[in-house]
Amino acid sequence: MTTKKKNTKKKSALREWADAIGFAVIAATLIRWLLLEAYTIPTGSMEKSMLVGDFLFVSKMHYGTRTPTTPLQVPLTHQKIWGTEIPSYTDLIQLPSYRLPGFSEVKRNDVVVFNYPIELQYPKDLKTNYIKRAIGIPGDVIEIKDTQVYVNGEKGENPAEMQFNYIVDTKEALSRSFWSKYDITSVYPLSRGGFSVSTTPETAEKLKAEKFISGVELDLSIEGMIDTQVYPNSTQFAWNVDNFGPLEVPAEGQTIQLTPDNLIKYGPVIKNYEGLEDVRTEGDQLFINGEKVTEYTFKQNYYFMMGDNRHDSLDSRYWGFVPEDHIVGKALFIWLSIDPNESFFSKIRWSRIFSGIK
Repeated sequence: MTTKKKNTKKKSALREWADAIGFAVIAATLIRWLLLEAYTIPTGSMEKSMLVGDFLFVSKMHYGTRTPTTPLQVPLTHQKIWGTEIPSYTDLIQLPSYRLPGFSEVKRNDVVVFNYPIELQYPKDLKTNYIKRAIGIPGDVIEIKDTQVYVNGEKGENPAEMQFNYIVDTKEALSRSFWSKYDITSVYPLSRGGFSVSTTPETAEKLKAEKFISGVELDLSIEGMIDTQVYPNSTQFAWNVDNFGPLEVPAEGQTIQLTPDNLIKYGPVIKNYEGLEDVRTEGDQLFINGEKVTEYTFKQNYYFMMGDNRHDSLDSRYWGFVPEDHIVGKALFIWLSIDPNESFFSKIRWSRIFSGIK
């Protein structure tokens, strides 16, 4: 009796490589979607808490992973194919967004990655990723008085290394090494003389002690000065980056009366983030699906985000609230930090590697 030998054809080296790459892409895509994603800090809006050149891991699990809204995209890309201006997705199919169960809700003062809300030209899961601190959670009333944040009438918790812009008056040219001594990286000469610098209040006090510095003054926007670049971009409110509010953060299930003031504050939220198809305003009236409404109940929670570098941060003071369905995840720890201003051998900030984010 003879037995037939099974004829197994050995895979070619090219096929083995293709299988390995395919498996790696699928595994990386699943990890990136479900668990953790790596981000880098491109701007100084969170200095000194986080620095330009910090690479960090963000947990998708803490607040619950979102299901994809835009399924037709090139794996491991965001908006565009690497190194090109070619879109990496098509929005022919848009799915409802759901959030899987998470470990916790967004807590006040968490450092959060989210999709930049006002980029309405992109699907919400492909808007640019921003990172800020959640200083206001649903139902909070936010107010800023002379740079100090107040939450529900009480002083908010200030980040340990919060920065502001200061005007430094001096008759001498100051070298880069002088500013480096004080760990100041954002320095701009003024046409009238002196410098504009971003630093902490503690460092500003130390600068005052230098004998060749004649003055150090906080670059403050005074109370009552109207800045129409500040949300809700209306002369109706005498608000600016340093004196802002009071403004209540919308909460899911909360009902508001659509008074003229509330329509200015919350009309853009209702129109752009609540998933309604036909919303328009006429004067101080709001119409949904052609019908005039005098009150509105919010369908989701919202958050108020600010950067720790308070005078160099494009945040909720300028563009308003972050919807809950735009929340990406919680910043966990820095796994690498590279100083773009240093030479090759000094680029790595060793002391920041594997440091937690507070």
